[in-house]
Amino acid sequence: MTRPTERISLAEVARQTGTMLRRADSAHFKEQERPTLADLTESLFFSPGDGRIWLNDQRMLLWHSSAMGHLRRELIDTLGLERARGLLTRAGYVSGARDAQLVRERWPDSDIGNVFMAGTKLHALEGVVKVVPLRFEFDLDRGIYDGEFLWEHSSEDDEHIAAYGLGTEAACWGQVGYATGYVTTLFGQMVIFREVECRSMGANVCRVIGRHAAAWGDIAEDLRYLQARDFRSLPAAAPAAAAVAAPARRARKGEGQDRHEIVGASSAFNSACHQLDRVARTAATVLFTGESGVGKEAFARRLHRIGMRADKPFVAVNCAAIPETLIESELFGVERGAFTGASQSRAGRFERADGGTLFLDEIGTLSLVSQGKLLRALQEGEIERVGGTRTIKVDVRVVAATNVDLQAEVRAGRFREDLFYRLNVFPIHLPPLRERRDDVPLLMNHFLQLESRRHGRSPTGFTTRAVRAMLHYAFPGNIRELQNLIERGVISAEDGAAIDVVHMFRREQLSHESLLAIGAQGTLRPGEQAPAPLLELLLQHVGSGTPLPEIEQRLLREAVAAAGGNLSAAARRLGLSRAQLAYRLERGDTPPRRRGRRIGP
Repeated sequence: MTRPTERISLAEVARQTGTMLRRADSAHFKEQERPTLADLTESLFFSPGDGRIWLNDQRMLLWHSSAMGHLRRELIDTLGLERARGLLTRAGYVSGARDAQLVRERWPDSDIGNVFMAGTKLHALEGVVKVVPLRFEFDLDRGIYDGEFLWEHSSEDDEHIAAYGLGTEAACWGQVGYATGYVTTLFGQMVIFREVECRSMGANVCRVIGRHAAAWGDIAEDLRYLQARDFRSLPAAAPAAAAVAAPARRARKGEGQDRHEIVGASSAFNSACHQLDRVARTAATVLFTGESGVGKEAFARRLHRIGMRADKPFVAVNCAAIPETLIESELFGVERGAFTGASQSRAGRFERADGGTLFLDEIGTLSLVSQGKLLRALQEGEIERVGGTRTIKVDVRVVAATNVDLQAEVRAGRFREDLFYRLNVFPIHLPPLRERRDDVPLLMNHFLQLESRRHGRSPTGFTTRAVRAMLHYAFPGNIRELQNLIERGVISAEDGAAIDVVHMFRREQLSHESLLAIGAQGTLRPGEQAPAPLLELLLQHVGSGTPLPEIEQRLLREAVAAAGGNLSAAARRLGLSRAQLAYRLERGDTPPRRRGRRIGP
């Protein structure tokens, strides 16, 4: 039973009642609840070695404000103020919608009020503007939203005033779009923000008001700049990400939630998808190349699904898994009595794939004899069963895959040159996962949902440290290895808890190269891949020879200070009850009977 004096977060109430609270207001908002600014800040990763920055799973850019101002000026001068305003407003809307999806996925169990307010913190973290809430209240079930905020240090105003001076209209177009996109995505219906005071108009600070569309009345002017569609017509977010639909990330995904679904958003992935789309409408032979585990079979199945033969069979053959003595009978079939044990006739893979697609994986492992027989089938479009005399016509689209360099195999005399040219009609190279790291967070979320359903488990997601480790891991086994690591994490982590590094990695060697992250104190530091020894961390912060009771008291008091004096919140962070924390604090105020044991020499 909870004591009357003990405060409980809205998220805790929701967990206890089994429901998500769907209304909040500024009078009851608790700043210390997650996601805090520190939580959001620690989701920002820097990988300066290869020129990438991430905010959790979203790639970001660090750009000069003056460069953005120059682009803004070019847009206005070239397109006119109206069209430039529309472009920047819509760009802001997309950014806000992406951030809303990010917060929902990263902190699915957080209080809904803190999830809404995380947008104000992200806007500040991204260097756009400082947001000061004056008031807000909303009720998702009733469809009501009303909020008022101040915008300080607006980067848009700085650049607009520098270029055009003071005017008669508000100029924070991208910021208005961001607020509209963020809240609309979370709210589930259109919420419009309007800037009623702006520094570009001579005000000391910008003031903005947000309301659900019906409360404004006529919103034709707002929609003119947004060119907004009903949010339900946009692609839905992942089921675990939000209770409402959201503009989806630019990920291309195949139909169905099976293990062959392709997921990604990186430039390398999109390049392969564009090639796939182009060749799918033809009957051309396709050769997929790439390392083991990059998803060659998944791409082959996708090619079949979007091609002209989608309603016909897809037959896959792993050439490396079939003994040389059986490969001919597997591909072309067997007539009864062809050899001892052949008690009945059996169709081969070519016949079973007639009218559809035959996928030949690891084709580089075929012997020269088998290569010759395969070449004839491809050239003539006909086969003969083993032990048979009848020619069988087959209409098959052949898709092959290899993880070896077939041209090098040709030069070495291990692969027929004429077969290579017959297969290499339309080659598509699938890059290794280490060259498409932007796809790692997308794949992590995809396999988390897939493996959670398959094993009946319910982890809440990944810790920041786990995301950081996965972003920097080289993945020698590529996507297959990533899926195995996620499956291991789903099994190892507790239900209702986040998957951490120790749940996924066992003997895998994590890279020691620097992946930088923003620490809780706002300092840029290397992103560790595994936790440092606790003793080492203590000695760094408190010094050698510090008594254990003194360390404990310092830890307790820092936790209370971080919670703003709220003993219940501090106790939860330390894994204690409120009474246990109070007792330990009181015990620390009493002089010890004997000297505590020291750490270190």
